[in-house]
Amino acid sequence: MRFVLRSIPQMLVMTAVVTSALWLPVGAVLALVSFALFGVSLRAFVTFGGLLAPYYGLLAWWAVFYFPALVYAAYAMPWSPRK
Repeated sequence: MRFVLRSIPQMLVMTAVVTSALWLPVGAVLALVSFALFGVSLRAFVTFGGLLAPYYGLLAWWAVFYFPALVYAAYAMPWSPRK
């Protein structure tokens, strides 16, 4: 149990790295698909329909992608102690 608790900060950093690497390309594909299928502009997509400023919209999208990356990091984390 102690090993798992000590591994949580490492898992959170791994999650942040994965999120930072993937949110732009995955978000771009989602924006393209939403434009092609629903006619949603890039600005409306990033700002959640004008609800947020563009900077905060990008931060919100990063946070949206953080949870699936956290699940991935928890799954991929080597949970056995190193020997």
